[in-house]
Amino acid sequence: MATTIQVSEQLVETLKKRKQYDKESYEEVIWNLVEDTMEINEETKKEIEQARVDIKAGKFYTHEQVKKRLGF
Repeated sequence: MATTIQVSEQLVETLKKRKQYDKESYEEVIWNLVEDTMEINEETKKEIEQARVDIKAGKFYTHEQVKKRLGF
């Protein structure tokens, strides 16, 4: 069910600035903002923590190392 909402001119201007492309709807802009504030799940939190541990342990490749390995 679609509905309309009333927003101030200031909010409209802020939403316009957040558009990633000209024809993006305000609904898409708002959904992007909502998604940015949603809580990440427990599995993702564990993966982030593991990545931090790996980085501290030196288990990573630099951008230059990856490019060299791929032949770029």
